[in-house]
Amino acid sequence: MADILHREFVYIWYYFDVQLRQIFGYWVLGILLGSCISVFLKDRIHGLMRRMSESRLGLFGIVPASLLGIASPLCMYGTIPLAASFSRSGIRDEWLASFMMCSILLNPQLILYSTALGTTALAVRIVSCFFCGIAAGLLIRLAGKGKPFFNFSGFEESKSRDTDPNLLLRLVKNIGRNIRATGPYFLLGVFLSALFQRYVPQDLMTAFFGGNEAFGVLMAATIGVPLYACGGGTIPLLQAWLMDGMSMGSAAAFMITGPSTKITNLGALKIVLGMKHFLLYLGFVMGFSFLTGMVVNLLV
Repeated sequence: MADILHREFVYIWYYFDVQLRQIFGYWVLGILLGSCISVFLKDRIHGLMRRMSESRLGLFGIVPASLLGIASPLCMYGTIPLAASFSRSGIRDEWLASFMMCSILLNPQLILYSTALGTTALAVRIVSCFFCGIAAGLLIRLAGKGKPFFNFSGFEESKSRDTDPNLLLRLVKNIGRNIRATGPYFLLGVFLSALFQRYVPQDLMTAFFGGNEAFGVLMAATIGVPLYACGGGTIPLLQAWLMDGMSMGSAAAFMITGPSTKITNLGALKIVLGMKHFLLYLGFVMGFSFLTGMVVNLLV
């Protein structure tokens, strides 16, 4: 029995070590990029969003709002108080929807993490996120009917934690917070990836998530709901699944439903949306992820 346990430990450690070596550098670079943007560019990015209230872009404002949402380094609990501030500044609801949707799905740090998945997967992630933001803005324009869609009462913009007068210390502190926030999930993702590679047959993964079939996309969109905890933590899993036969469309569906149905994100969104709009959000996410997965499988 001891020999069997030792052998299994050696196998799992081998997969863990290989996976860690492959993506550790991407994680480190992502930490550095995310912290640099948070310390040096965050206020400028959010300032651009505020200045949009003075423009006459109309519905076309969902385009820059989506791009700024991707560029923002904040998590959802930081984004909602910021969106409340934007709303009080006169930012339209459809622009806020695009900004918040893209902020949920992607940030500069996760973009760098995702380069570990290859150029195609990275491009699919960025493009699908951008169009999801556009679609969310259009949906709010149609569903809102001129009435306020969000309820930001009680939300005040949180104070920045990057306040140290020494810029270098400010950056170092931000990097430390970033490591503490993402490190455990990153290592957990590597460990789960090692378990999948050891115990889940490759042909089973291909059968579930491979090919251009709608079933694989639907399965990937569904498992994105319970499995997603942290963007960086899912990169090792996605890398292993893609190597084992997961289609790019299934990966795209997972990359949309995962962050958008992350439990902490749902808790925050439920407060500002209310039950009716919250159910609309869930239906939109599942429908868009499935459609995106099918389109990606046709094109890639």
